[in-house]
Amino acid sequence: MKLKSITLTLIALIGMSFASNAQKTVVDIAIGSADHTTLVAAVKAAGLVETLQSAGPFTVFAPVNAAFAKLPAGTVDYLLKPENKATLAKILTYHVIAGTFDAATVVKAITAANGSLALKTVSGGTVTASLKNGKVVLTDEKGGTATVVATDLKAGNGIIHVIDSVVLPK
Repeated sequence: MKLKSITLTLIALIGMSFASNAQKTVVDIAIGSADHTTLVAAVKAAGLVETLQSAGPFTVFAPVNAAFAKLPAGTVDYLLKPENKATLAKILTYHVIAGTFDAATVVKAITAANGSLALKTVSGGTVTASLKNGKVVLTDEKGGTATVVATDLKAGNGIIHVIDSVVLPK
């Protein structure tokens, strides 16, 4: 009887854990990631926290800290200044697609589109997804690329795919 009680308690705790993860927003997940502190600082500086905590749904291609470090020296500091808020918001929303698209859906759509899929971003630009060596690669409007290095981090209002570079709009 005692074993049955412990088992039921564990099942209840696991269920609550999954339920609480489903309630986290894409912002909450980024805040909880040591690899996304620069992204979180940028989202706050751009005034996008409230937007990305809304119902969505969103698919976010989230650059890691090392992705921001690849930008020319001083770029991040420049973008984080209040007078550059609009430019920063445009760059960040270029990493967001309306709707929820898990990795399997993205790969299937790339294949169906003959290997190259144009994705309309929330900023109004287009990022192109393709497959290279079995990985999804994004190509921005300037010809820069980012590889998806982790997929399907699910949130209550969307999904996050982690990328190794910052993609930039025109």
